[in-house]
Amino acid sequence: MIENQIKDFRNYLVQLGYSKSSCYMLPECVKDFLEFHNATHTQEFNTDHIKEFYEWLQQRPHKRKPGGLSEVYINHHVYALRVFFNWLEDTGQINYNPISAMKFKTPKHHPRQPLTLQEIQVLFESATTKRETALLHLFYSCGLRRNEAVSLNSRDIHFKQQLLYVREGKGAKRRAVPLTARVSKELESYYLEERIQVMARDTEAFMLNKTGTRMSGNSYNRSLKAMLERTQITKEASLHHLRHSIASHLLERGLTVEYVRDFLGHAFLESTQIYTKVNQWQLNKL
Repeated sequence: MIENQIKDFRNYLVQLGYSKSSCYMLPECVKDFLEFHNATHTQEFNTDHIKEFYEWLQQRPHKRKPGGLSEVYINHHVYALRVFFNWLEDTGQINYNPISAMKFKTPKHHPRQPLTLQEIQVLFESATTKRETALLHLFYSCGLRRNEAVSLNSRDIHFKQQLLYVREGKGAKRRAVPLTARVSKELESYYLEERIQVMARDTEAFMLNKTGTRMSGNSYNRSLKAMLERTQITKEASLHHLRHSIASHLLERGLTVEYVRDFLGHAFLESTQIYTKVNQWQLNKL
């Protein structure tokens, strides 16, 4: 019964438009909770069960590296349980939501420091293939999220019209991203000159691995890491740092928060305003 419930919960997340990673991660977090209590029925749970699980997470060792779980990862489990119990309550599967009035420690978020324009230039100069240049354009010039780049198909980019369509954005939102002439030209150059040389096993995907399969999130991470190792950039830099950086740079150039919100595909202005704080931090530092 629990397995079927997890499956139904995952289907519920898909219908609401949660990202692929969330549709995988949230049910897995709930599964950890159910397995911890050897649960056979969700009607049995109360606040004590959730407290016990939360305390166990504080002590549980990390499966892949030394040490325990991060505050952010523990908070993912809390968020997953909130969504799960809300779903159970909304669908009449439980009469009382045990987590509804519970409060938990808010994880500390270290402010993400964007790359400077000079560092972005160094990164582009470190690219040794057209695919690496295209990668930087997708995450920096176009401001894509990782899942959006993974899902990107060749038909989603219109080189002549200089538009890129995000068809599977966060929350099932779609948007059109304008391309500069240079970005459009270099994306097209990868597509016509380098991608065509790979025996495509996935004919729809825009970005391909050497094996001809669609570039995964891990593949993008590895490629960016390889480029960073060729530079002297010591600052933390990830795919999302590139997206963060273009947002900060656009705001520095005087674009409105509303424009940057639409460019990034944020549902709420508050999400974009995070970057205005970073921008102000940079100005204060100068």
